[in-house]
Amino acid sequence: MRHIMVINPKGGSGKSTLASNLAGYYACFGVKVALVDMDQQKTSLSWLRARPADRAAIFGLAATSGQPILPSEAEYIIYDTPAAIETQALREYLALADTIIIPVLPSPIDIRAASFFIYQLLLKNRITSEDKRIALIANRAKLRSVAYKALTRFTDTLKIPLITSLRDSRNYLLSAQQGLSIFELPGTGVLVDIEQWQPLLDWLGKTESPWQTQQGTQR
Repeated sequence: MRHIMVINPKGGSGKSTLASNLAGYYACFGVKVALVDMDQQKTSLSWLRARPADRAAIFGLAATSGQPILPSEAEYIIYDTPAAIETQALREYLALADTIIIPVLPSPIDIRAASFFIYQLLLKNRITSEDKRIALIANRAKLRSVAYKALTRFTDTLKIPLITSLRDSRNYLLSAQQGLSIFELPGTGVLVDIEQWQPLLDWLGKTESPWQTQQGTQR
């Protein structure tokens, strides 16, 4: 059972978007996946309620505190964590995960918040790459902006890799409204977004995704 946690105590960093799309990706891949919503707002579970019945099934769990009771058949567990995590809760959350994904927005406020969180992660909680796999994701990124360049300068100082940068795309809103992941949207307009996800999927250990297989068949 693989445990992947999307975490950043800064609100608005895109945790629910990343968690739901990652769960949708694995479900499309035929993997039995559970989406654990640890936030009081239950954004991920709201997305799951909108999911069409004919789509690949995803287990949905609410767990605002403590160890969630996981379905025994689940192969991948995706955790969507809340903002403003207290120190003790952070320790409990980190104990659940073997893989940690930290989304960061390219803005001065978000970079400072990420810097403090990473300090807590690496120094106060003494998490290392030997303990868990850790990666940063630049979210809603404009690659030519001054803010994005500041973010990459910040990540260059860390021992945690910046795996990929995801653009601010309308496709995330369209898929969320329908209870879908971007991997399930029709047409070619989503291919740029999926290509931006590929480095993360490779890092997580999947080198070929369903949309790639489909594209290859169409050729």
